[in-house]
Amino acid sequence: MSNPATPKANILPMPAGKAELFSGPDYETSDGRHSIHVGDCLRVLARMADRSVDVVVTSPPYNIGIPYSSYADERVHDDYLAWLRGVFVELRRVLRDEGSFFLNIGAQSTSPWLSWDVARQARDLFELQNHIVWAKSVSVGDDTFGHFKPINSPRFLNNTFEDVFHFTKTGRVPLSRRAIGVPFKDKSNIARFGHAEDRRCRGNVWFIPYETVRSRAEKHGHPAIYPVGLAEHAIRLHGVRDDLLVLDPFLGTGTTTVAAVRAGARSIGVELDRGYAAVAWRRAVAATGDLGLRTAA
Repeated sequence: MSNPATPKANILPMPAGKAELFSGPDYETSDGRHSIHVGDCLRVLARMADRSVDVVVTSPPYNIGIPYSSYADERVHDDYLAWLRGVFVELRRVLRDEGSFFLNIGAQSTSPWLSWDVARQARDLFELQNHIVWAKSVSVGDDTFGHFKPINSPRFLNNTFEDVFHFTKTGRVPLSRRAIGVPFKDKSNIARFGHAEDRRCRGNVWFIPYETVRSRAEKHGHPAIYPVGLAEHAIRLHGVRDDLLVLDPFLGTGTTTVAAVRAGARSIGVELDRGYAAVAWRRAVAATGDLGLRTAA
């Protein structure tokens, strides 16, 4: 039974004759706070109520030939962009008017405009309130911090960052900037800038390195994941409350679900591949301490 004090995810009843497509969440916590739907994201999004989601955090396929289990990551470029635009239309509909949509997208050296091509699909649907650079690795002096995939080319530099586009409907959504803030270097600035605590805005370059992994298993069997910290930063930046609902329509192996658990928010994840969804569920179980979790009937 779900806790009556916890708002349920706002999913509409399944259309008549569509039981084979929409049978409710495939996984759900016993308190109803976290659920995972296995299926095509457009079909699941179509069942979600208008203005029912507070925050979207996601990273769609990049269309660069990544070997996913159940998705061919090599569409014709214009078809790929049109497909993502269709997803963004649905995300605008389900997002609350004061909500935030964080889109992580990277590029290849041979396709340098990719992330901006994708972002432009949202241009007439959302306002770009913030552009965040996710730095996966940085070099300071003669030292390097973080991890990146080296490029063996005389033409290109190693690609050590990806874009995070923060979209809102108005461009005027207040944020909890200090929730992911950093301490002042010069402590006299605390009083000078009228702060009540030793915390300032982190800025729009986020150094969040991958955890060191040595095998595919440590990447949860998925070829393209982002750190939990990246999704958690996005959720906390928007501002967390107990009934905050986070959506990831491209859940993969559950990084956004884990981030929502850590941040104290609720979540809905949608994943096409049943194997990835099962891994996501195991990670959710681990993140919550396996207290009263069950697979949805």
